[in-house]
Amino acid sequence: MSTQKIKHTESSGNVYQDLGFNDSEERLAKAKLAMRIEEIIEKKKLKQVEAAKMLGINQPKISALMNGRLSGFSIERLIHFLNRLNQDVEIIIRNKPSRRKTLGHLTVAFGEV
Repeated sequence: MSTQKIKHTESSGNVYQDLGFNDSEERLAKAKLAMRIEEIIEKKKLKQVEAAKMLGINQPKISALMNGRLSGFSIERLIHFLNRLNQDVEIIIRNKPSRRKTLGHLTVAFGEV
């Protein structure tokens, strides 16, 4: 039995950055917001047509959102959807730590559904 080393690269924690997207933080933020919207819709046991009506969009757009096709959705629009689902959204702006050499960055965090 031979032991073979498998070559791998450690993730940065952002798959979009790992894949080389210039807008990786925005893509990750949108993905997290969309996941949260999907969790809420599932918890409320809403059908796509019901969720679409609640969010003010049509069913094909809900389908795209639920399937991670987010190119037609801005962060602002996703936040609006969360508000329509009775979620408070808080945006916090703070100085970046001086020890970090990169520019400021965007993160999304949320509590329990």
